Amino acid sequence: MHEEEITINSETEQAEHEGEELQPAPSAEPLNRTIELSAKLEPFDSYWQAPDNREAGYKSFFQYYKHNYLAHLPQDKTAKLLVISCGPGYLVNMLEGQGYENVLGIDSDAEKISFARKRKLNCMQFECFPFLEGKHDEYDVIIAEQELNHLTLNEMISFVTLSRESLRQGGRLIVYTLNGANPLVGSENLSHNIDHFNTLTEYSVKQVLSLGGMKNIQVFPLKLYVFWKNPMNYVGLLATMVIELFFRACFALYGKKVKILTKKLLAVCEK
Repeated sequence: MHEEEITINSETEQAEHEGEELQPAPSAEPLNRTIELSAKLEPFDSYWQAPDNREAGYKSFFQYYKHNYLAHLPQDKTAKLLVISCGPGYLVNMLEGQGYENVLGIDSDAEKISFARKRKLNCMQFECFPFLEGKHDEYDVIIAEQELNHLTLNEMISFVTLSRESLRQGGRLIVYTLNGANPLVGSENLSHNIDHFNTLTEYSVKQVLSLGGMKNIQVFPLKLYVFWKNPMNYVGLLATMVIELFFRACFALYGKKVKILTKKLLAVCEK
């Protein structure tokens, strides 16, 4: 989504959020980093995929996250959820709109957090790695809203390990990644951004999560065309389905059993 692929706005009404008064918004001063991540321009612990019109993103991303993520979340609305790299709070907005009562979003960029705070979303300015360190058995679900590809391999394993320690037994980690198996955009996704250190496939993302100690790993395609009130989305959905079916057949001719060929992959695993 770095290339602003969510450009077709849904027409779903924006959920309104009410709740207790939040603490005053933090200042817009940047953090002095305690842990230096390898990414130079787009660090993993800040959200870099918002459209230029950030306000419009609350509506379009609501539909995107609802369609792709909601089915993987617990039914218990009191579950304790942590959203890492929450940015302006798009995912936090969707979760609260669906009735989840105990959601916290963190992001290292105070300017992005200020957008979330204006909407009274429960988002705070923290770096990801220091925030997770020392936390044990605290969350039911941790969701990373930034691509794993903004971390090196060692950083990915460290992140997954810290997340596992922060989860309660049976807790769930949800992450997503650029799909290196997509013949059209896999290599371009890696090359066009200096902070993309890798691409992963359905198989290799399972390897990363396993090295971090996670179990019951499942991988799903992330769908872009989920804005059903716009008829052009049906055209896009049909076109991508045909293209992916063609490439799946091509892989089979080379003896490769590649099942997921969407631009991005969603991985869900448990402690």
